[in-house]
Amino acid sequence: MGSRNAASRFWCGWRLCPPSLRHLSEDTMAFSDFPAQQHVVALLQRSLERGRLGHAYLFTGHQMEELEDMARVLAKTLNCQQPPRRAANGFALDCCDSCLSCRKIQDGLHADVMWLRPESKTRVIKVSQIVPRQDSDGRSLSEMVYKTSIEGRYKVGIIVAADRMNKEASNAFLKTLEEPPPQCVFILLSTEPDRLLETILSRCLRLNFAGAAAARADAATIQWLQVWGELAANGNRSLLSRYRLLGALSQRLAALREEVEEKLTAQSPLNKYTDAEPALKEKWEEELKAAIEGEYRGRRAELIAVLEWWLRDVWMQASGFSGQPLSFPQCATHTAAVARRLKPANALANLEVMEKLQRMLHTNVQEALALEAGLLRLKL
Repeated sequence: MGSRNAASRFWCGWRLCPPSLRHLSEDTMAFSDFPAQQHVVALLQRSLERGRLGHAYLFTGHQMEELEDMARVLAKTLNCQQPPRRAANGFALDCCDSCLSCRKIQDGLHADVMWLRPESKTRVIKVSQIVPRQDSDGRSLSEMVYKTSIEGRYKVGIIVAADRMNKEASNAFLKTLEEPPPQCVFILLSTEPDRLLETILSRCLRLNFAGAAAARADAATIQWLQVWGELAANGNRSLLSRYRLLGALSQRLAALREEVEEKLTAQSPLNKYTDAEPALKEKWEEELKAAIEGEYRGRRAELIAVLEWWLRDVWMQASGFSGQPLSFPQCATHTAAVARRLKPANALANLEVMEKLQRMLHTNVQEALALEAGLLRLKL
């Protein structure tokens, strides 16, 4: 009777938020099946080896299918019954993809792994999917994560297109993030992460998938990255060298802010309606200030992501993945020069530094302090 009730509860949740049907009869998949995303795999496995698994991850990239695949493999690894590799602390480092738990997760039948997706009509994730509501016809995320695990080691909540959470759903999810239940991991997937609440972004470990930053980088950014890479390649790993890199980044960010201010100020009604009422002018000024800050933060995040992807190229070469294409082949000479003098572990640590920097910049920490704290920790 108990197992029948558990199955019934799960089916209700599956009906509300089923996994992608593409995976219900698909071949097996493990971490080794992501050759272009080995930096993401390495960071996840490093967290497992240290026993310092984050309670919330944000996977970002251009291909939602790939983000879903990685989330599925992480869920399988956390609950695998016969892992092919274990860390000294007992954590699985990959999934076997053949045990009952792995197959259930692959087929979307595991009671402790829940997928949330935007509703088909509204393309919005509603609050009833996050917390229980009387008018809801299925299990909510909080109902799953706060109850005792039914059949797994970890409860995993995967939110597909997390940027589609409406305001009420975002606030409800934020409360769960602030007091995460034990033995639970949330994985947010987004192709537009800047649409998420800053307070949610600051509480997630962000892992950017290869290709996204390089695809968005314009010619001016590539040219700046070549200069930055040359500074790194010609540096002597001293504190002074890292301050030079910090200075180059700060100058580029100042130029970006100036570009944003000039563009949005020119578009503001303040320029067109100079004789408007003082109260209206004050309103426009506040709106302009908010718009400038919002667009600048987006441009800043993109530039930091470009640096992160260049450091990913460095790590790939330092780790011997010479067959993998570079995100920024224009910087190949400087990339190789830095990679030759770095141990793979130090190159990987640089990616962690950039991920932490992105999170700091989503808090109220002053930009200059966050940049200094981050860049001075780089091992170049």
